[in-house]
Amino acid sequence: MSEGNILCSWSGGKDSCYALMQAIEEGYTAKVLLNVLNEAGKISRSHGIPKHILDQQSAAIGLPIKTISSSWQDYENNFVEALETLKKEHSISYAVFGDIDLQPHRDWEEKVCAAANITAILPLWNENRLGLVTEFLNAGFKARVTCVDGRFLDESFVGVEFNTEY
Repeated sequence: MSEGNILCSWSGGKDSCYALMQAIEEGYTAKVLLNVLNEAGKISRSHGIPKHILDQQSAAIGLPIKTISSSWQDYENNFVEALETLKKEHSISYAVFGDIDLQPHRDWEEKVCAAANITAILPLWNENRLGLVTEFLNAGFKARVTCVDGRFLDESFVGVEFNTEY
């Protein structure tokens, strides 16, 4: 069993949600969510989720959410600064990320965490994607498709409740 205070890099999506749950089950103590919004501070950079929805997710989870606004150009510096601030405010030792198998993402996450002198943890790393979806849904979570990669799904899937049928 692990222990220590964590923040969750919160995209508002199923993977960050499930990674947070897994980290809590492993014995970490969740303290705060962190999300990066666009420059206008209205939607998340990662999935384009409106800030008011992120706030509702935070309230439903029972954790505060720290949102920062950033351009892509300043994203890394602003993210590290937020990690450093939250580390001090919440005695954070770890940051949880929901990435599964994109090595460049993991490399970046480990880099920014090292810059803030905390440790990146990725509870879903190298797990089977379909297996994770099944576990997520069996745990009682629900999610809706908010964006698609046109190479795999067309826009008709946006808004559809996430399931294992596709």
